[in-house]
Amino acid sequence: MHRRIVATALRRPLPQAARSYATATSPKDSTKTGAESAPTTKLYIHGEFIESQADKWYEVRDPATQELVTRVPQATPAELAEAAKSSKAAFEEWRKTSPVTRQRKMLDFQAIIRDRTDEIAANIVREQGKTFADAKGDVFRGLQVVEHACAIPTLQMGEILPVSTDMETYSFREPLGVTAGIAPFNFPAMIPLWMFPMANATGNTMLFKPSERDPGAAMMLIKMYEEVGIPKGIVNVVHGGVDTVNFLCDEPSVKAISFVGSDRAGQYIYARGNANGKRVQSNMGAKNHGVVVPDANKNHTLNQLVGAAFGAAGQRCMALSTAVFVGESQEWIPELVERATKLNVGHGMDPKADVGPMISPQALDRAKRLIQSGVDEGAELLLDGRNIVVQGFEKGNFLGPTILSGVKPSMECYKEEIFAPVLVILKADTLDQAIELINANPYGNGTAIFTTSGAIARKFQNEIDVGQVGINVPIPVPLPMFSFTGSRGSMWGDLNFYGKAGVQFYTKLKTVTSLWRAEDATTTQAAVTMPTIR
Repeated sequence: MHRRIVATALRRPLPQAARSYATATSPKDSTKTGAESAPTTKLYIHGEFIESQADKWYEVRDPATQELVTRVPQATPAELAEAAKSSKAAFEEWRKTSPVTRQRKMLDFQAIIRDRTDEIAANIVREQGKTFADAKGDVFRGLQVVEHACAIPTLQMGEILPVSTDMETYSFREPLGVTAGIAPFNFPAMIPLWMFPMANATGNTMLFKPSERDPGAAMMLIKMYEEVGIPKGIVNVVHGGVDTVNFLCDEPSVKAISFVGSDRAGQYIYARGNANGKRVQSNMGAKNHGVVVPDANKNHTLNQLVGAAFGAAGQRCMALSTAVFVGESQEWIPELVERATKLNVGHGMDPKADVGPMISPQALDRAKRLIQSGVDEGAELLLDGRNIVVQGFEKGNFLGPTILSGVKPSMECYKEEIFAPVLVILKADTLDQAIELINANPYGNGTAIFTTSGAIARKFQNEIDVGQVGINVPIPVPLPMFSFTGSRGSMWGDLNFYGKAGVQFYTKLKTVTSLWRAEDATTTQAAVTMPTIR
């Protein structure tokens, strides 16, 4: 059993811009809990940041210190209705704008995000806990989607074909209307940028709900959006929990819902939204396997496994949380453990930190419980990070890298998505056994294989039933010219996020057949027979 305890003394101050944009408030606007006070996070309705009249609030605490950062309202029914009214009215004008006009807004938006990446990233560190470098990556991967949206005049081009004499058929994609976005806590910038820019670029308006656990980055992005001149009502931000989700699922003006988050919430939103006639894309849980075969490049493979398993404290839907060692590659496991012990756990603003805190004490407790369940069911605990203490941040939600080996598919630690810096290791005698194991798992978000054999790689990619496959790439999240293509239990809905599928999700196809006959300019005889196309 190994454990590495890292003291973190360095603590960079959070830029003031990150604080003010995060809450979109003045210092006098605050609520109190006992001796604690914090600014409130505002709603954004019809181009205005407004104080909610809520009687229920969610606390956002710095996961490294437990300091109260802000309080997030459960929007009232009247506030939700007003936001929907604004989105519906704004759509009638926004839909008439040209793709070139919308392209210009996206070009301006991506420029301001690029300039203020560090401010957004600092807020992510404070509210979500990521390391500063990882938080900047969060922003950058979202920025790439906005950059792709700048190609909307091309992405939304239609098709035309002359089908008969003087007759042509053409098709084009139209916006749906009001859409809704519901984002998770683990990517406070990237996931929002998957949603409202693509919805708006295609001519829709959006009712957007950031995670109530860390809404600051999204609110900063909305403030920047306002600065580049997005018209009022094109995006409205509503906060809250179940009540807000139910409103978005039931509101008649909402035509489509984008969701990223947990299984329980995603399945509920998919069912309720569909029951109300809405188009829904729901990206949910995952259990991503990395398969290691004996011919793999050992150094590259071990480095990639450690980074993909423990980066972002394992709180990624594409984290490589499960390793399957095939045959002789099982001999590499002790070295994998040794490399994991070298990771530094600490505050996200410490440049030496590799792993930051988890989002909440509840998430930490759940991870510890699942680790213990693995031990109780017979797994071998090779690395235990449960007792780690970070000096200066003793109240933080820290869990050090943890490795369980000898895990079986029947164990709870395998069946559950732990969503923490925990790697579970399974063993297989052959590649076929590894493929069978992965295909038997209900999830299909991502997988990877590490090999130097093209034949093995091709066999794996052809036989594996997972939506996103990496070959010597541990986290195969596609760039935005493609689409995020999780499958099976990880993704419900026929159309995926961003890329071509994202454009299709936010639009509907219209086909027109037109006839402009040359003889109509001179002939006076009407045709009464059934029209045919020749």
